[in-house]
Amino acid sequence: MRDRFRAAELETPDLDARLLAQAAFGFDAMALVRRERDIAPEPGATDLERFALRRLAGEPVSRIVGHKEFWGLDLTLNDATLVPRPETEMLVAEALHFLEGKRAPRIVDLGTGSGAIAISIVTGLPKAKAIATDVSDEALAMARQNAERHAVADRIEFRKGAWWQAVPHTELFDVIVSNPPYIATEVIDTLMPEVKMFDPKLALDGGWDGLEAYRAIAAQAARRLNPGGLALFEIGSNQGGAVSRMFGRAGFGRVEVLKDLQGLDRVVLASHS
Repeated sequence: MRDRFRAAELETPDLDARLLAQAAFGFDAMALVRRERDIAPEPGATDLERFALRRLAGEPVSRIVGHKEFWGLDLTLNDATLVPRPETEMLVAEALHFLEGKRAPRIVDLGTGSGAIAISIVTGLPKAKAIATDVSDEALAMARQNAERHAVADRIEFRKGAWWQAVPHTELFDVIVSNPPYIATEVIDTLMPEVKMFDPKLALDGGWDGLEAYRAIAAQAARRLNPGGLALFEIGSNQGGAVSRMFGRAGFGRVEVLKDLQGLDRVVLASHS
């Protein structure tokens, strides 16, 4: 399950430098190219030196600049939010494909973090509404800010609570989606420094076997779906069998494991039929 975190940042050193320079000087990519021969202005030069030292100490670029692109959206981050990873976009793609043509779908995003998944889905479906939960006040504040920035805050309700705690039994959904913590506790110290030192442990630690969150979600997931609904969960590459069996025992008639572009197990898809 370490594969997801084998490299916290995919950027090359050259791209790292450009992104840090853009942040330090307040330039976009084109402005940076146009002014590459100019004398570096202050205080940008000082900021760039400070950013470079942080990067050399192992801090990911997205943490330094405070934002990350996900599904074509620029999302702001804070210390309580996981940096969105490209592979998590599979959840968004599957949800949007499934919900295409549905009149007014309802989605619940359990453990929303920065709001990346819920915001991306709702942005792609103008009639959709979502509930997004998290146990962290700081993460929820960041997710709300991101939703406001992308003009979907009126269609996402943010609630504090672990998994189903903030979602009454009377509320049913067309899609349940979650990217829960799935790293076994004892594995966290072996992850890349960029991850174990800078990502929030709460968003990484899946308990002794990495499956605690799935157990909590599976306990109620089947009865929280509307007829014909779909549940989607990101998983670690060695968890496909365990998680699919768990949701099969929890009352889902159809459970599939989807692979990412590297051929690794990445998403469990579950429905009643």
